[in-house]
Amino acid sequence: MSIDAATVKHVATLARLRVTPEEVAQYAEQLSRILTLMEALGRLPTEDVEPMSHAVAMAIPEREDVVCHLNQREALLACAPESEHGHFCVPKMIE
Repeated sequence: MSIDAATVKHVATLARLRVTPEEVAQYAEQLSRILTLMEALGRLPTEDVEPMSHAVAMAIPEREDVVCHLNQREALLACAPESEHGHFCVPKMIE
């Protein structure tokens, strides 16, 4: 597949990029080469290849979902610079 200069200019306009005529020619050639390689990859036989989420087969270790500390509200509020009525006090961000 070949990308022409008009397509590169159109994509640059959509992306709001300024490109020089030299860059248009360079990008058209580079994008054409990329698409040619993608077409070649698309022709590879992949019917017998299982989908994978990672290049290396590995199991993700999981820990038990156990509640270890029930209520630490007072301890956490004690660490705050300022608290009021059981909540953290923070500076106003929006006026």
